[in-house]
Amino acid sequence: MTTPPTPVTLGLDVGTSGVKAVAVTASGDTLAESTHPYPLLTPRPGWTEQRPADWLAGVRAALRDLSTALEGRAQPLALGLSGQMHGLVPLDAHGGVLRPALLWNDQRTGAQVEQIEARVPRAELVARTGNRAVTGFQLPKILWLRDEEPDTFARLCHALIPKDYVGYALTGVMAAEPSDASGVGALNLARGAWDADVLGALDLPGDLFPQLVRSTDVVGTLTHEWAAATGLPEGLPVVAGGGDNAAAGIALGLSSARPDVGSVSLGTSGVIFSPLRDPTPDPEGRVHLFAHADGGYHLLGVTLSAAGSLEWLHAKLAPDTPIAALLEEAAQVPPGAGGVTFLPYLSGERSPLMNPHARAAFTGLSLAHGRAHLTRAVLEGSVAALADAYAVMQAIAPLNTLISTGGGARSDLWLGLASGALNLPVHPTSARPGAAHGTAILAMPAAGLHPNLTAAMDATRPDLHPPVPPVDMADALTAYAATRTALYGS
Repeated sequence: MTTPPTPVTLGLDVGTSGVKAVAVTASGDTLAESTHPYPLLTPRPGWTEQRPADWLAGVRAALRDLSTALEGRAQPLALGLSGQMHGLVPLDAHGGVLRPALLWNDQRTGAQVEQIEARVPRAELVARTGNRAVTGFQLPKILWLRDEEPDTFARLCHALIPKDYVGYALTGVMAAEPSDASGVGALNLARGAWDADVLGALDLPGDLFPQLVRSTDVVGTLTHEWAAATGLPEGLPVVAGGGDNAAAGIALGLSSARPDVGSVSLGTSGVIFSPLRDPTPDPEGRVHLFAHADGGYHLLGVTLSAAGSLEWLHAKLAPDTPIAALLEEAAQVPPGAGGVTFLPYLSGERSPLMNPHARAAFTGLSLAHGRAHLTRAVLEGSVAALADAYAVMQAIAPLNTLISTGGGARSDLWLGLASGALNLPVHPTSARPGAAHGTAILAMPAAGLHPNLTAAMDATRPDLHPPVPPVDMADALTAYAATRTALYGS
């Protein structure tokens, strides 16, 4: 007797370093996965770009891998989308890409941020969109295009976020959903619509942005061309999905219905994710307020270079030493890194400084210090930066528990430091599901695997390990705060 194929949904995450695709069962098990890298372009200091064609090549290869791996044993029923937030994919009237995409960590738009706040007072912008103007967001990128590349801007008809561009390529339909759209800088959170007053103040047309749908809605179906290129079924429903942090939150079971459980991510950037029932921003915009893919909201505290700082140290100072060995060395250094302090502002800083011109620094160095002290200081500095952000968030959305995610979650030392810095229990998970997994879950209601998103999240919520033992961060936090204040104010 032939075993019927297992029904699955597919999740696609268009990340900064590469695309990841997964196939997930109704109970949350991963049957297959594939990752394909693509290059990051840095044409000038502080600029980061990628070619959308490189994303599509990676998507094509990753989906082809899944199709091959699932053949004869699983039946894909829907595909969900996720990806890096805030980027600008500029398209002409025919849907053609006008230039390489400007990414979330691109810092060229300082002048345009000032333009926005000159035309829309910060307090009003925060009240409307949940956020102040930020260099990494899409809205100032559009103004930069108008100021610096007017010929390109004159041909601009559509502004898409990276994952939504991939969705357009796969289906021929342009659409956006709230969790990613709220990172553009022009979405009115209370109304759930593009803010015509903000756009009018900036002399931008409202039809520049795509229609808004729910994160669990089907935006279109896989075209004949993409089905032939990947081996997936033509007409496969493609679901809107969510921005990478929101989708990762779905994978971890984080919901606005349980606002006391959040997450800490130690990826390239470091992120504190705190669900919210109501759209309540920090009045000064020091942390982000975004829509959540479950229909609620979440606060996000972001330090731009968490694991990115460790990767930088590894590449520049110890390229021939495995990162695992560096972490073992750091574990032998007492708390406080022997008086060495690191500010992790290699790419400027988001929460709470919101300063694209901030730069990283080691302080307290002496002849007695070595590589292990520098590594320990990098680990401590990254979680001290997260504690800075959580101090703002805690007044609005206090948490009782954190679930860990991101590459740094593999290090018990790093998680222990995070627990000590944030004064919260941090629970690892066995599977460490990410954004691709989360957007596969977002696709499950459309696939008929679960009646709604709540049921899908209940069925796939990962098992938590006991919390890691917290590591003392008192001296490191004191030194970090003093150094940050001395260089950048309180």
